[in-house]
Amino acid sequence: MNILQINGSARSQAGNSTRLANELVARLVAGEPAARVVVRDLARDPAPAINEAALGALFTPAEQRSPEQAARVALSDALVAEVQAADVLVLGVPMYNFGISTQLKNWIDAIARAGVTFRYTENGPEGLLKGKKVYVTFARGGRYRGTAADTQTPYLKTLLGFLGITDVHFIYAEGLNMGEEATKQGFAEAEADIAAALA
Repeated sequence: MNILQINGSARSQAGNSTRLANELVARLVAGEPAARVVVRDLARDPAPAINEAALGALFTPAEQRSPEQAARVALSDALVAEVQAADVLVLGVPMYNFGISTQLKNWIDAIARAGVTFRYTENGPEGLLKGKKVYVTFARGGRYRGTAADTQTPYLKTLLGFLGITDVHFIYAEGLNMGEEATKQGFAEAEADIAAALA
């Protein structure tokens, strides 16, 4: 089993979403001791942002790219290769202002590549990352699960589905900024979600 852990917190190892992702990966490895784990900490090793130069590089035929363009595409290719090689992805996802972090969005923009991880056909888009399992560990200061304020769950479900990944499990630690008891409850609920996801 190849496991790719993506830590999307700007706080790196101090993030609660990273804490949950670490725990989930530890449990996966306990069940599969031979598993290979690759960890990408987007706070320490960020994915490059999409800008005009990046788009120019990505949409220039490979044989016509400048050295700078080739280097920029190589960064995206390396991130895509990590995802393609993974059987299981574990995403650590904090909530910042009702959305995902900039770090995680840049990674998504780097790996969502037309003709590489998805393609358009006469029948509509087709995801090319089929056969993978994803665990998403959310950490939130308030309680948003199942409400209109939870923009993250539908966004990630749609995005992953677009890339061909439909086996997705969501783990929620909520209320983490609402006091000591709420924090305990939030992590206990996340533990229950992890147990259910791995059952």
